[in-house]
Formats: sequence, C-alpha cells, structure tokens
Amino acid sequence: MTVKLEYACRALVQLAKRYEGSGVSSIEELANVEKIPAKYLAQILSELRNGGLVESRRGKQGGYLLARTPVQISISDVIFLIESEMFSESSRVSGDSGEAVAKAWAEIQERFEESVRSITLADLAVRENQEMYYI
Repeated sequence: MTVKLEYACRALVQLAKRYEGSGVSSIEELANVEKIPAKYLAQILSELRNGGLVESRRGKQGGYLLARTPVQISISDVIFLIESEMFSESSRVSGDSGEAVAKAWAEIQERFEESVRSITLADLAVRENQEMYYI
C-alpha cells in the first residue's frame, strides 16, 4: 500500500465516522486526527473530490464530506481512483513459463479485487482498535 492510498483510506474512514453527524470536516481536523500532513491531504481530498468519492462545501462551516453513504463506497473504489495502475495488466506472456505465471497473477488479482470490493468504509468505520489480552 502506498502512503497516498493509506492516507486516502484513513481520511475517508474518518469522514465515514462523521457521516451521520454534521458530516462536514475541515482539512485541518482530518489532518490532525489522522496525523496526515495538511498540504498533502488537501491534494488527496481534491483527487477524491474529482473522482466523486467526496464533496466539498465552501464557507466558514465548510469542509469535506462523503459523496455517498459509507456502505456505498468500497475500498476498491478508493484503490481504482488513487492507484489505478494496481489493477492494470502487466504480465508478459513469453518464455516457457510466461503463460502459467500470467494466469497465476490474473487469479491473484481477481481474488484481491473481489476482497477489496467486499470491504466498505462503513465496515472500517465501526472497527475499533482493541487491545489483545493473552492468558
């Protein structure tokens, strides 16, 4: 996972947590809570806005909010927007084993895509950090 993708996911999860309340969060609030540099977060939020995952509001009470409900945004939506090349086909089918390797990578990619489509921002927003106690 790239830093950019991680930051995008963390900002979106924070917006999902705030969805039912006011829903609108400033860049400074998000940057502070998620420990993300504000200037970099502004760039990421702009990209998320252009991709239709967030909306922005102007004015004193302005900020960012999710464009859809948290259950309607999956991790795959974020990955396709931020790291689109992650899903591009790059296998070269050459050499004696090229076809077998390409098929294996295609299967891995299919399983990965299936997995990330099944996880939504709503799922991540309700997960809490729980300490593990071992006896």
